[in-house]
Amino acid sequence: MRAVPNAGKQLSLDIVHAAKFKMRVTLPVTLLFSAMLAACASSKDVIPDKHISQSGPLKVYPGLIGEPVPAALAETAPLGTANTASRPGEPAEVPMKLDQTGLRTQRSVYFDLDSATIKDDYQPALTAHARYLAAHPKSRVRIEGNADERGPADYNAKLGLKRAENVRQTIISQGATAKQVTVKTLGKSRPKLKGHDEESWAENRRSDVVYEKED
Repeated sequence: MRAVPNAGKQLSLDIVHAAKFKMRVTLPVTLLFSAMLAACASSKDVIPDKHISQSGPLKVYPGLIGEPVPAALAETAPLGTANTASRPGEPAEVPMKLDQTGLRTQRSVYFDLDSATIKDDYQPALTAHARYLAAHPKSRVRIEGNADERGPADYNAKLGLKRAENVRQTIISQGATAKQVTVKTLGKSRPKLKGHDEESWAENRRSDVVYEKED
Protein backbone atom coordinates (compact mmCIF):
# COMPACT_ATOMS: atom_id res chain seq x y z
CA MET A 1 0.00 0.00 0.00
CA ARG A 2 1.35 3.37 -0.96
CA ALA A 3 1.54 5.98 1.86
CA VAL A 4 -0.02 9.34 1.27
CA PRO A 5 2.34 12.20 2.10
CA ASN A 6 1.30 14.46 5.02
CA ALA A 7 -1.80 12.30 5.73
CA GLY A 8 -1.26 12.34 9.50
CA LYS A 9 -0.82 16.08 9.56
CA GLN A 10 -4.00 16.61 7.56
CA LEU A 11 -5.95 14.35 9.92
CA SER A 12 -4.77 16.33 12.96
CA LEU A 13 -5.86 19.60 11.35
CA ASP A 14 -9.30 18.13 10.59
CA ILE A 15 -9.73 17.07 14.23
CA VAL A 16 -8.80 20.56 15.48
CA HIS A 17 -11.23 22.22 13.07
CA ALA A 18 -13.99 19.86 14.14
CA ALA A 19 -13.36 20.60 17.81
CA LYS A 20 -13.43 24.36 17.18
CA PHE A 21 -16.70 24.06 15.23
CA LYS A 22 -18.28 22.03 18.03
CA MET A 23 -17.23 24.62 20.62
CA ARG A 24 -18.74 27.42 18.48
CA VAL A 25 -22.05 25.53 18.36
CA THR A 26 -22.25 24.56 22.04
CA LEU A 27 -21.00 27.87 23.49
CA PRO A 28 -24.20 29.88 22.83
CA VAL A 29 -26.29 27.04 24.24
CA THR A 30 -24.18 26.95 27.40
CA LEU A 31 -24.38 30.70 27.86
CA LEU A 32 -28.15 30.65 27.34
CA PHE A 33 -28.59 27.88 29.90
CA SER A 34 -26.45 29.77 32.45
CA ALA A 35 -28.50 32.93 31.93
CA MET A 36 -31.74 31.01 32.49
CA LEU A 37 -30.42 29.55 35.76
CA ALA A 38 -29.35 32.99 36.98
CA ALA A 39 -32.78 34.44 36.14
CA CYS A 40 -34.57 31.66 38.05
CA ALA A 41 -32.34 32.12 41.09
CA SER A 42 -32.86 35.87 41.13
CA SER A 43 -36.63 35.48 40.79
CA LYS A 44 -36.70 33.21 43.86
CA ASP A 45 -34.57 35.52 45.96
CA VAL A 46 -36.62 38.66 45.30
CA ILE A 47 -40.12 38.63 46.80
CA PRO A 48 -42.60 40.79 44.89
CA ASP A 49 -43.68 43.72 47.04
CA LYS A 50 -47.00 45.47 46.74
CA HIS A 51 -48.03 48.81 48.19
CA ILE A 52 -44.68 49.31 49.91
CA SER A 53 -44.15 52.79 48.59
CA GLN A 54 -46.48 55.51 49.80
CA SER A 55 -46.72 59.04 48.52
CA GLY A 56 -47.01 61.83 51.07
CA PRO A 57 -46.65 61.55 54.86
CA LEU A 58 -47.33 58.24 56.63
CA LYS A 59 -50.94 58.10 57.81
CA VAL A 60 -51.90 56.54 61.16
CA TYR A 61 -55.47 55.60 62.16
CA PRO A 62 -56.58 58.34 64.64
CA GLY A 63 -57.99 55.85 67.14
CA LEU A 64 -54.51 54.38 67.70
CA ILE A 65 -53.15 57.65 69.04
CA GLY A 66 -56.23 58.77 70.95
CA GLU A 67 -57.33 61.37 68.42
CA PRO A 68 -60.99 61.92 67.36
CA VAL A 69 -61.98 59.84 64.36
CA PRO A 70 -63.15 61.94 61.36
CA ALA A 71 -66.70 61.35 60.13
CA ALA A 72 -65.40 59.83 56.91
CA LEU A 73 -63.52 57.16 58.83
CA ALA A 74 -66.15 56.73 61.52
CA GLU A 75 -68.46 55.12 58.99
CA THR A 76 -66.40 51.95 59.29
CA ALA A 77 -66.01 49.92 62.44
CA PRO A 78 -63.36 51.41 64.82
CA LEU A 79 -60.05 49.62 64.96
CA GLY A 80 -59.86 46.95 67.66
CA THR A 81 -63.63 46.60 68.13
CA ALA A 82 -66.00 43.97 66.84
CA ASN A 83 -68.34 44.94 64.07
CA THR A 84 -71.83 44.52 65.51
CA ALA A 85 -73.62 45.49 62.29
CA SER A 86 -75.65 42.60 60.99
CA ARG A 87 -75.39 41.35 57.43
CA PRO A 88 -78.41 41.28 55.17
CA GLY A 89 -80.74 38.53 56.29
CA GLU A 90 -79.10 38.16 59.72
CA PRO A 91 -80.61 39.44 63.01
CA ALA A 92 -78.92 42.43 64.63
CA GLU A 93 -76.75 41.70 67.65
CA VAL A 94 -78.30 42.66 71.00
CA PRO A 95 -76.06 43.99 73.82
CA MET A 96 -75.57 41.47 76.64
CA LYS A 97 -77.99 41.94 79.54
CA LEU A 98 -77.48 41.14 83.21
CA ASP A 99 -78.89 37.83 84.32
CA GLN A 100 -81.18 38.97 87.13
CA THR A 101 -81.88 35.42 88.29
CA GLY A 102 -78.21 34.57 88.42
CA LEU A 103 -77.30 37.78 90.23
CA ARG A 104 -79.90 37.11 92.91
CA THR A 105 -77.97 33.99 93.91
CA GLN A 106 -75.28 36.34 95.23
CA ARG A 107 -76.74 36.94 98.67
CA SER A 108 -73.69 37.96 100.69
CA VAL A 109 -71.99 41.35 100.78
CA TYR A 110 -68.47 41.40 102.26
CA PHE A 111 -66.83 44.34 104.01
CA ASP A 112 -63.37 45.53 104.92
CA LEU A 113 -62.17 45.55 108.51
CA ASP A 114 -64.14 48.02 110.69
CA SER A 115 -66.02 49.22 107.61
CA ALA A 116 -69.69 49.30 106.59
CA THR A 117 -69.06 50.72 103.11
CA ILE A 118 -70.53 48.65 100.28
CA LYS A 119 -68.04 48.02 97.49
CA ASP A 120 -69.00 48.67 93.88
CA ASP A 121 -68.59 44.98 93.06
CA TYR A 122 -71.82 44.19 94.93
CA GLN A 123 -74.00 46.87 93.34
CA PRO A 124 -75.21 44.71 90.38
CA ALA A 125 -76.36 41.90 92.70
CA LEU A 126 -78.16 44.28 95.07
CA THR A 127 -79.83 45.94 92.08
CA ALA A 128 -81.05 42.53 90.94
CA HIS A 129 -82.57 41.88 94.38
CA ALA A 130 -84.22 45.29 94.33
CA ARG A 131 -85.73 44.75 90.89
CA TYR A 132 -87.10 41.39 91.93
CA LEU A 133 -88.71 42.89 95.03
CA ALA A 134 -90.16 45.75 93.00
CA ALA A 135 -91.69 43.25 90.56
CA HIS A 136 -93.02 41.04 93.39
CA PRO A 137 -94.57 43.32 96.04
CA LYS A 138 -95.43 40.42 98.36
CA SER A 139 -91.83 39.25 98.64
CA ARG A 140 -89.88 40.02 101.82
CA VAL A 141 -86.18 39.93 102.70
CA ARG A 142 -84.21 40.25 105.92
CA ILE A 143 -80.69 41.68 105.90
CA GLU A 144 -78.47 40.09 108.56
CA GLY A 145 -75.33 42.00 109.52
CA ASN A 146 -72.26 40.15 110.83
CA ALA A 147 -68.79 40.95 112.16
CA ASP A 148 -65.66 38.95 112.92
CA GLU A 149 -64.73 37.78 116.41
CA ARG A 150 -62.31 40.60 117.22
CA GLY A 151 -63.46 43.48 119.37
CA PRO A 152 -66.15 43.85 122.05
CA ALA A 153 -69.55 42.25 121.47
CA ASP A 154 -71.49 45.54 121.63
CA TYR A 155 -69.16 47.16 119.08
CA ASN A 156 -69.58 44.24 116.68
CA ALA A 157 -73.35 44.32 117.16
CA LYS A 158 -73.45 47.97 116.14
CA LEU A 159 -71.10 47.36 113.22
CA GLY A 160 -73.26 44.46 112.01
CA LEU A 161 -76.36 46.65 112.23
CA LYS A 162 -74.69 49.44 110.24
CA ARG A 163 -73.68 47.00 107.54
CA ALA A 164 -77.20 45.60 107.31
CA GLU A 165 -78.71 49.10 107.17
CA ASN A 166 -76.45 50.13 104.30
CA VAL A 167 -77.47 47.08 102.30
CA ARG A 168 -81.14 47.80 103.04
CA GLN A 169 -80.87 51.40 101.89
CA THR A 170 -79.16 50.35 98.69
CA ILE A 171 -81.93 47.88 97.85
CA ILE A 172 -84.66 50.42 98.65
CA SER A 173 -82.97 53.07 96.53
CA GLN A 174 -83.12 50.69 93.57
CA GLY A 175 -86.90 50.18 93.68
CA ALA A 176 -87.88 47.96 96.62
CA THR A 177 -90.29 49.36 99.23
CA ALA A 178 -89.27 49.96 102.83
CA LYS A 179 -91.72 47.38 104.20
CA GLN A 180 -90.16 44.67 102.04
CA VAL A 181 -86.72 44.93 103.65
CA THR A 182 -85.94 44.51 107.36
CA VAL A 183 -82.60 44.32 109.17
CA LYS A 184 -81.10 42.24 111.96
CA THR A 185 -77.65 42.34 113.52
CA LEU A 186 -75.90 39.18 114.61
CA GLY A 187 -72.57 40.80 115.46
CA LYS A 188 -69.99 38.09 116.04
CA SER A 189 -72.47 35.58 117.47
CA ARG A 190 -72.93 33.49 114.30
CA PRO A 191 -69.65 33.15 112.40
CA LYS A 192 -69.73 31.41 109.04
CA LEU A 193 -66.15 30.20 109.55
CA LYS A 194 -64.96 29.47 113.10
CA GLY A 195 -61.24 29.79 112.49
CA HIS A 196 -59.01 32.42 114.07
CA ASP A 197 -57.22 33.61 110.95
CA GLU A 198 -57.54 36.22 108.22
CA GLU A 199 -59.53 33.95 105.92
CA SER A 200 -62.17 33.29 108.59
CA TRP A 201 -62.36 36.91 109.67
CA ALA A 202 -62.82 38.08 106.09
CA GLU A 203 -65.64 35.54 105.56
CA ASN A 204 -67.44 36.71 108.72
CA ARG A 205 -67.39 40.44 107.85
CA ARG A 206 -70.55 40.37 105.76
CA SER A 207 -74.27 41.02 105.39
CA ASP A 208 -76.61 38.31 104.08
CA VAL A 209 -79.80 38.84 102.06
CA VAL A 210 -82.25 36.26 103.47
CA TYR A 211 -85.57 35.76 101.66
CA GLU A 212 -88.36 35.31 104.20
CA LYS A 213 -90.99 35.13 101.46
CA GLU A 214 -90.70 34.87 97.71
CA ASP A 215 -93.65 35.63 95.49
